[in-house]
Amino acid sequence: MGERDVTGDSLEDAASSAGSVALESRDGAAVLRVDGALDLALAPKLRRLAERAARLRPALLVIDLTGVTFLASAGMAELVRAHRGPAASVPLRVVATGRITLRPLELTRLVDELAIYPSLSEALAPR
Repeated sequence: MGERDVTGDSLEDAASSAGSVALESRDGAAVLRVDGALDLALAPKLRRLAERAARLRPALLVIDLTGVTFLASAGMAELVRAHRGPAASVPLRVVATGRITLRPLELTRLVDELAIYPSLSEALAPR
């Protein structure tokens, strides 16, 4: 039997050959852990799980990019969609560090729009 997310749905739906997205619940927050290349193949899976997480009405939505090995424009577009789109009713925090994830967000000036945190524990901390 495969792993299940907090909604009871199979996490196998959120895996691709290049990476995966897993939905977890942490202290009233929904955490999306992204691993591998966040590109055109994985971006729709991130969108689906971000929308599913928002429907759970958590106090906070955190997208953890620490396991990302490549951040493409399609992945960045999904971060913006999570911030502005249907999931926008939930505050969004993004965990990104280093040249693989933080640098593209800086170059595209998304650091000015998104709440970026250096670690999951800091993103989950009350503000």
